[in-house]
Amino acid sequence: MVPLVLLPGMNCTADLWTGCGVDDALTPVLGEQSIDTQVDRLLAELPPRFVLGGLSLGAIVAMALVARAPGRVQRLCLVSTNAKAPTAEQLTSWQTWIDRLEAGESARALQTDILPALLSPAAAKDRPDLVERTLAMADATGTAALRAQLRMQSTRVDLRPALHHVTIPTLLVAGAQDAICPPHFHGEIAAELARPRVVTIDGGHLLPLERPDSVGELLRAWRGAAA
Repeated sequence: MVPLVLLPGMNCTADLWTGCGVDDALTPVLGEQSIDTQVDRLLAELPPRFVLGGLSLGAIVAMALVARAPGRVQRLCLVSTNAKAPTAEQLTSWQTWIDRLEAGESARALQTDILPALLSPAAAKDRPDLVERTLAMADATGTAALRAQLRMQSTRVDLRPALHHVTIPTLLVAGAQDAICPPHFHGEIAAELARPRVVTIDGGHLLPLERPDSVGELLRAWRGAAA
């Protein structure tokens, strides 16, 4: 079986993929302070060839990796993500989070603030287990790693021009209720790719957490097609 590599979103852990039926996946931690440095580390540590998936910031790193080393990746899966450069508002928000961490706030407290953007309204209201898993991932990430990820976010660039050269099959999975990366973001990415497939699932930003059966089925089929 082709190795599967899954990259988490910011302030998330490998628990994001629990229940998706891909327990043998490699799940590197995102802990560098720039996209380029994170890509360097992944290329040094991962197998020679693999299927690559990521969510949100993890998918941004995945796009940057494929643009840099297309021969290393057989198939790509991008979930709940955005290929555009950060806005001024985003840059200010990330710096505010860094300031709050340095003032002594926890990664869990910051995650709590954005729960309505991470989960669909129904999940946030009716699934206390998912709320707690979302907050527990922040506890496990911790302040040092979250600070690095926030700095990594600020080094993002517009990846759309680089995607013109990506010729491998790419699956894009969007959440119909994603308040952070709505479905049209994925259509914009697909427009730049040679071999895209776009799937929209009813759920919020953390789709693998909310819809592990649907996301897992897609991931397993996508991986299997690379065998």
